[in-house]
Amino acid sequence: MTAGHCHGPLLSTYCHPASACRVADLASRRMTALRNSAESASGSPNVRGVPDGATVWWWRGATTVLAADLALLDDSERRRLRRMRTAADAAEFVGNRASVRRVLAGLLDAAPERIRLGRRPCPGCGDERHGPPAVLDPQVECWISVSHTSGCGMLAVAAVPVGVDVERMRDVRVRDLASVVLTPSEARWLEGRPAGDAPIRAFLRCWTRKEAALKAVGVGLTVPLDGVETHPAVAGTVTVAAGVPGTPDAWSVTDLPVPAAWTASVALPAGTAGPVRLRPHTGD
Repeated sequence: MTAGHCHGPLLSTYCHPASACRVADLASRRMTALRNSAESASGSPNVRGVPDGATVWWWRGATTVLAADLALLDDSERRRLRRMRTAADAAEFVGNRASVRRVLAGLLDAAPERIRLGRRPCPGCGDERHGPPAVLDPQVECWISVSHTSGCGMLAVAAVPVGVDVERMRDVRVRDLASVVLTPSEARWLEGRPAGDAPIRAFLRCWTRKEAALKAVGVGLTVPLDGVETHPAVAGTVTVAAGVPGTPDAWSVTDLPVPAAWTASVALPAGTAGPVRLRPHTGD
């Protein structure tokens, strides 16, 4: 599952379409941001220690709420915490938000309590309430993406737009979702998987690739997923076509070597220089 875009778990509503002039304006702003990002990202290492390619940190979900973690939450996160239905959900939420700040603090040479998170405008509709996540303070030109699922959280950081998604292996109604989520070729490939958990793992490979790419675009799950082809028969890295006006329309999506309990993918603009690095975060 994912934090940070106009969608919820395994299917969502759609943003209202923007007018033509608004789309054009958003496209111009997005391209300007991308150009500025590319200019500031020239050379290695990049801005404030953000290296080429993408770095993805992952951590195990917290099982209890720690006072030190709780102290790092901002007011909006505390309001969300009060709406949590279970103690387990609350513990994972607090742990995930604290881990994001601690990783960023180490990367940006800032105290964790100084890290202020917000959002960029959604490139599909311009609404900052559900655009991609951003670091507001300290001011630094980097891009981030956050994801969480039961037992695992992730943060991806890059000098260019980036998207990450992680999903826990679990019972999924593959047949019910296939017609809504998968392209015809993906559905045919899925039908050929052997019995057992192989169809579920194959479905989640498609899902995480789609969500990672669409989060990198900046819109999350707000476009028809059955139009996004993820080439599930190809392991490792694939090119996924997706975009809205003013964003790249081709994304390099890489499967991440996470423990077997999860499936995860990260997306960068196609042709981005540098490797994808996966690093554990232990909470320090």
